[in-house]
Amino acid sequence: MTRFAAPIAEQIWDMKYRLKQADGTPIDQSVEDTWRRIARALAGVEQDKAGWEERFYAALEDFKYLPAGRIVAGAGTGRSVTLFNCFVMGTIPDSMGGIFDNLKEAALTMQQGGGIGYDFSTIRPKGAEVHGVAADASGPLSFMDVWDAMCRTIMSAGSRRGAMMATLRCDHPDIEAFIAAKSDPARLRMFNVSVLVTDAFMEAVEKDGPWDLTFGGKVYHTVQARDLWNRIMRSTYDYAEPGVIFIDRINAENNLNYVETIAATNPCGEQPLPPYGACLLGSINLARLVVHPFTEAAAMDVAALKELVATSVRMMDNVVDASRFPLEAQAREAQAKRRIGLGVTGLADALAMVGLRYGSQEAAIWTETWMQTIANAAYRASALLAKKKGAFPLYDKAAYARAPMVQRLSPEVRKLIAEHGLRNALLTSIAPTGTISLFAGNVSSGIEPIFANSYTRKVLQPDGTRTEEEVVDYAVKAWRDLKGDAPLPGQFVTAQTLAPLDHVRMQAAAQPWIDSSISKTINVPADISFEDFKDVYAEAYRTGCKGCTTYRPNDVTGSVLSVSETEEKTEGRGAAEAASGEVVYMSEPLDRPAALEGHTYKVKWPDSEHALYITINDIILAGHRRPFEVFINSKNMEHFAWTVALTRMISAVFRRGGDVSFVVEELKAVFDPRGGAWMNGKYVPSILAAIGGVIERHMIAIGFLEGEGMGLKSDPQAQVVNLGHKPGPACPNCGQFDMRMAEGCLTCNSCGYSKCS
Repeated sequence: MTRFAAPIAEQIWDMKYRLKQADGTPIDQSVEDTWRRIARALAGVEQDKAGWEERFYAALEDFKYLPAGRIVAGAGTGRSVTLFNCFVMGTIPDSMGGIFDNLKEAALTMQQGGGIGYDFSTIRPKGAEVHGVAADASGPLSFMDVWDAMCRTIMSAGSRRGAMMATLRCDHPDIEAFIAAKSDPARLRMFNVSVLVTDAFMEAVEKDGPWDLTFGGKVYHTVQARDLWNRIMRSTYDYAEPGVIFIDRINAENNLNYVETIAATNPCGEQPLPPYGACLLGSINLARLVVHPFTEAAAMDVAALKELVATSVRMMDNVVDASRFPLEAQAREAQAKRRIGLGVTGLADALAMVGLRYGSQEAAIWTETWMQTIANAAYRASALLAKKKGAFPLYDKAAYARAPMVQRLSPEVRKLIAEHGLRNALLTSIAPTGTISLFAGNVSSGIEPIFANSYTRKVLQPDGTRTEEEVVDYAVKAWRDLKGDAPLPGQFVTAQTLAPLDHVRMQAAAQPWIDSSISKTINVPADISFEDFKDVYAEAYRTGCKGCTTYRPNDVTGSVLSVSETEEKTEGRGAAEAASGEVVYMSEPLDRPAALEGHTYKVKWPDSEHALYITINDIILAGHRRPFEVFINSKNMEHFAWTVALTRMISAVFRRGGDVSFVVEELKAVFDPRGGAWMNGKYVPSILAAIGGVIERHMIAIGFLEGEGMGLKSDPQAQVVNLGHKPGPACPNCGQFDMRMAEGCLTCNSCGYSKCS
């Protein structure tokens, strides 16, 4: 039986991927059972089911090939779920009926767990005339607010689901408002936002020329291109958004530019997709394919890599047939093009294991070499698969041969494509792999650098004591296993110390061999100058990247680097290796003492004849008071069932410890479709929001929170040390201040929660 490389890997498997009965009884008794379930399900569309099941199992074994989380959790379960991670939805018509038809499609897709992307450039700008109703248009941002509320409502009603991406063209009249939208820390929190930047705009920026903002053939405003670019850069510098997508480059490089035009991406940006396009993801674990690590003979096993890629392509192609889809239009799009997104994870670990420093020129050369190997192996496998099963339905031999990606492939692969076509229109992508990377033993994520060589995870026990659990990077652990306490060699570098342009170099090295795109975050220091910050984007454009996402710690989103500033001078370890973070996660709920202190609050909702009485009891841990349980009572029996369910759920969350203030935010975000009410001079959108307000005021009163809308006040059991900055955002899944920006997506280093998964 496989032994997990780290306790966190087993915890993530049990929490996210292990198949269980409705009552929580495990069906997958081991991770081998999980691999077997996936292999059997994806071999089900083959004629030789038994033979392909064994080959698929061998690829999954020992975490060599890592399907995306939707596949690991859903394949072979018999449940009505999609195995695709994210979608770009249909083009939004510039009409009220069309807009709300698209809102409904978005809700149905998110209900099944899919993240979504939308281009809002098709909606007329704010103030434009609306014919026939004697009114002015409210503009795309107002409708983005509606989407944001919809996403919050679905999340409040069920489990947490993927985020959304909103794009707007750089020539849309509302682009300046779009750029500034995320400066409001309460607005569009469910969206990632990116500007669609054209080549013509970048040329105008270079020349400091004028730039027309247009819609429907009408020029609404003319601005200086460089001024608009500086506004984009300043917002990103200050608030970490919007991202930048080089949309003309994406469309020019698209293998399918003869049948589709792309205007949006999935939430993390690695999959530019047409209307109703879906992204099917999986990653090759490069760290598992290094032979003789940390020796002069260390190398990538290229033969094993090619074989693994070929098997993975076949598995992913079978997912297209095995998956369900939220919408019929999504199923038709997937079947017509059979696009897949095979990527990598563990790149930084693999480079360290062969003696290369991530970000160096030599590391970039080898990264490009490995990606070239993967691309040729993937296209070769798809061509041979087309020979047996047929090419994707929209394959056009002459048009496809002109695609820049195809022209870069080896002569042998191009010949196979010309003879047989391709089974899959696009094959490569580098997606966020935060959770599956932890599942695989904390390998470095995607093509990102190692985040931290190690950190300490603190686990709160039922008796209130804490134990510590070290989480070690995969390559660091491999070094320790081989060399003991010998100091880490110089090739080990982490995200905190890497120069921004070294990030760009690595993204640019991989991009020529990735036919979709790359989800990557360039972490920059808080004190980087604005001019140096702009140079990062200029270099990304100059070196052929399809987009650029940076993260600079800021007052709106906080600092998300959650490793300790203190350098432990322990014998046999380098200072960088010893970085640690104060992370709390309670493995078992606290037992209830016989007596607790608390307060009861009266809430009178205007539409209800009887008041609600809300009792909140507290517990004292290590001298600090924190909420422990909630009770709600009322004479109005109409609310009995849901108030009982709500109080049990909130109490269960409170007893798990950590920062539970997210409960307040979730309740306050619930909108009643019948309308809210004015209470004490403030509009409250629902009864649930009113309850959330009561809980928040109680938390402030007992010293658990700083103030309304603010984080923890003094509870040391749910805080982290943050490189001299204030704590970053709390994880909405486990409540810990351990969120970090990676691959364009906020990811929790404690429980593996990702905003984009």
